Amino acid sequence: MPNDPHIYVAIRPDEYAKLFDTATTDALKRLGTVRFAEGEGKMALPGELADTTDVLVTSWSTEPFDPALVHGSRLRLAVHTAGTIRGLFPKSVLESGLRVAQGGAAAMALPVAEMALTLTLALLRNLHTHDRGLQTTRDWVAGGTGMLGRSIQAQHIGIVGLSRTGRHYVRMLRGLGVQRISAYDPYVSVEDAQALGVQLVDLDKLFATSDVVAAHAPVTPQTRGLIGAETLRLLRDGATFINTARSAITDEAALIAELTSGRINAGLDVFDAEPLPSDSPLFGLPNVLLTPHVAGGTVEARFAQGATVVAEIERFLRGDDLEHEVTAEIYDRLS
Repeated sequence: MPNDPHIYVAIRPDEYAKLFDTATTDALKRLGTVRFAEGEGKMALPGELADTTDVLVTSWSTEPFDPALVHGSRLRLAVHTAGTIRGLFPKSVLESGLRVAQGGAAAMALPVAEMALTLTLALLRNLHTHDRGLQTTRDWVAGGTGMLGRSIQAQHIGIVGLSRTGRHYVRMLRGLGVQRISAYDPYVSVEDAQALGVQLVDLDKLFATSDVVAAHAPVTPQTRGLIGAETLRLLRDGATFINTARSAITDEAALIAELTSGRINAGLDVFDAEPLPSDSPLFGLPNVLLTPHVAGGTVEARFAQGATVVAEIERFLRGDDLEHEVTAEIYDRLS
């Protein structure tokens, strides 16, 4: 590595300002010579990048590129400031020698869990029903006075995937006094789950016994379509389903069928088609809370993403182990 590493930031300026505060930008500039992409829209990679740059920083506003652009005599590390790297970096890039780190996923795990908990509480306490009733009618009775909600402490909560987000969700639940928490995750040991205060069960038992089921699994070949019609039918009448992870782990048509019947409730932040089409049958359902894929977006999380990226680059330049590296071996298990 040269004494003056060259770092290229392929992020649109307005997005960069939401990810890197002044202190983090100053820290980045202390690491070497930094070039920033300029302009609007998606930021394309310079053709000579791999032969003139040591570290590449990407994010949502980086334009997808030919993998050949990141193979050259000099480029050795790419750090992605957003979530999944899959939209930009195929596994072949990792197998060819470029090291890639995922700088945004860990920082976004906490706010995603916060949103999952927010949706859980709102649905258990009928917050959406009360607000919609009062706002549209300005009538106390129509707003649901006398309607009884449910205490989260009394619920049996099931979790699909003890990911980083799933673990944050568990800790929040336990902090609120929830005693019965089950999880389905074939990659987690019984001992690890017990340390979290969670009982491991199979997927069918999870859905059949839980009052609330929250999805926190990544999309992988094993999880795509994992939650189908037969599984959803196992939920008891009045149960709640929360998904702030990825829509692809559910059969959306089967979920919509259950929701339009009114049998279960749901809080959804992710959808098969985004933006959600204006004619989606999910709109207008009284038993559904919808948010437009914003679970990971807080001011604090965005700046934490930038800080994570800078810390990862610093570790790389010192020759230390990377904390958020994505290797070819784990690529398929990540969202």
